Amino acid sequence: MTTLNPHGAMEMLAKLGLELPPAPKPVASYVPAVRTGNLLVVSGQLPFQSGKLIATGKVPSAVSLDIAQECARQCVLNALAVVAGECGGLGRVSRIVRLGVFVACDDGFADQPKVANGASDLLQQIFGESGRHARAAVGTNALPLGACVEVEMMVEVHP
Repeated sequence: MTTLNPHGAMEMLAKLGLELPPAPKPVASYVPAVRTGNLLVVSGQLPFQSGKLIATGKVPSAVSLDIAQECARQCVLNALAVVAGECGGLGRVSRIVRLGVFVACDDGFADQPKVANGASDLLQQIFGESGRHARAAVGTNALPLGACVEVEMMVEVHP
């Protein structure tokens, strides 16, 4: 397993023209992340950008596949902001272990994996081989606050 230099992920984000937002605050009774040993489990993140959801409603009737993928990417950025806050930066991340991607979607929609690719592809761009992960992509009838996508993450971190 490769480990990143302390600035590697941040440098890659900059190359991609992205930056980490402030870590979102919980919208209910939970904590943003829990660490056990070398694993950090990040609570589900919604596609907040500048304090507002990027899109609401079901995929694909109210939200296009492209916008849903963008929302999944934003969820990852929000999750990484939580990771950075919990660990003192992204340089302590050694591997992205697992993603859970939930998609609010219309009956009959079966492209949840394509929505989830918005999240997965970004993590691989940022972390390279260490960004490859196990994943579940699940369709549901509704998500908190009417969001179209929610992403939870498990990350292995250095002590």
